[in-house]
Amino acid sequence: MSFLVPCPNCGPRNVYEFRFGGELRPRPRPDAQESDWVDYIYNRANVNGVQKEWWYHRDGCGQWFVAERDTTSNAVSASYWVQDSTL
Repeated sequence: MSFLVPCPNCGPRNVYEFRFGGELRPRPRPDAQESDWVDYIYNRANVNGVQKEWWYHRDGCGQWFVAERDTTSNAVSASYWVQDSTL
């Protein structure tokens, strides 16, 4: 299914120019319990609705950014640099 992803640098582009990087989640501290790392690496919320995700513009500017995408319709409502995000 094709849809548009708005790159914060390049503007709206076809999804096939990008690489999906997964849900945006806070990373555990380096000294966190092993169970916290296992949860971070293997478990996903898999929400039915809007979630924050990592996207990489591989065929464009080569930058990682955050997009808010509705998982039921693939509509992307916002995209921004990770430093502008709140986890």
